[in-house]
Amino acid sequence: MALRIGLLGKKLGMTQVFADDGEAVPVTVIQTGPNVVVGTRTVERDGYSALVLGFDEKPVRLANKPEMGSVKTGKPQRFVRELRLDAADVAKYEVGQTLGPKDVFGDVSAIDVEGFSKGKGFQGVIKKHHMAGKPMTHGTHEYFRHGGSIGCRLTPQRVHKGKRMSGQMGNEKVTVQNLQLFRILEEEGCILVRGAVPGAPNEYVIVTKAATRTAYKRKGMGKEEARSKNPLKASKKAAAGRG
Repeated sequence: MALRIGLLGKKLGMTQVFADDGEAVPVTVIQTGPNVVVGTRTVERDGYSALVLGFDEKPVRLANKPEMGSVKTGKPQRFVRELRLDAADVAKYEVGQTLGPKDVFGDVSAIDVEGFSKGKGFQGVIKKHHMAGKPMTHGTHEYFRHGGSIGCRLTPQRVHKGKRMSGQMGNEKVTVQNLQLFRILEEEGCILVRGAVPGAPNEYVIVTKAATRTAYKRKGMGKEEARSKNPLKASKKAAAGRG
């Protein structure tokens, strides 16, 4: 398990901003502040170490007794999650402390965003699993978008586990890795992330430091390939627009 610090937030929507070189960049705006340290987990007491963060303050009149009891100081929060960290890192934070995007992502360029994808409802096999369907010609009746056979009563006498069939589509926990933290808006408590993130607007997400890399690397922006001396290969690249 990757132990890395992050923040809880809310996806506000997408917009477009301009980089310093004039490039128009599509970004997702995520409200990541303020986060409140609701509690901590220690190895001696709980068997593991973690930091409990809360986001989006909840009115006291709407909170029940378990929610009020879990908050040692301050007010209850609508979105509460644990982030596994080393015991030394957990000791750096105090209950009731407020965290902002600048405190956590000050020198970070690559992040991971976890959220729930948009729910699509009950869908068939063509939309959900990209199956081809039946030929829409003479002789085919009532089977244009069916999934076909799912087994045999002789062998295997059952339906295999994981068989692609119709069912609910979307509304799943999805993590998009190695996104670029394009900009931090400290006064608004927001971050701008290049590209799209899971979920609909106003859905809660978890933003953490990237698990697999320390710096963001954009595809196609690396070193230029050495030009081939073979004229045939060079002409192919020129035809593809890479020459």
